Amino acid sequence: MAFKPLHDRVLVRRVESDEKTKGGLIIPDSAKEKPAEGEIISVGEGARKDSGELIAPAVKAGDRVLFGKWSGTEVTIDGEELLIMKESDILGITG
Repeated sequence: MAFKPLHDRVLVRRVESDEKTKGGLIIPDSAKEKPAEGEIISVGEGARKDSGELIAPAVKAGDRVLFGKWSGTEVTIDGEELLIMKESDILGITG
């Protein structure tokens, strides 16, 4: 993919959630919420301090992350629905 986010933004692909609950109930598509978990596809170079010094991003391509329900902007790149968000919208990195 030939897309690189600018500054402290990241490109994220949502990871689909399970179609069954832990109890074995099947969740229909109409009742599913958009997942708040994704995989980092691409990362910008980082934010800059007032002095101009670069702050390196804490995430890298391939990391699985959790983010807020309403975080990011949905975009379609090469026919794939992705999210562009600021690094600060990411809540944490999962294992």
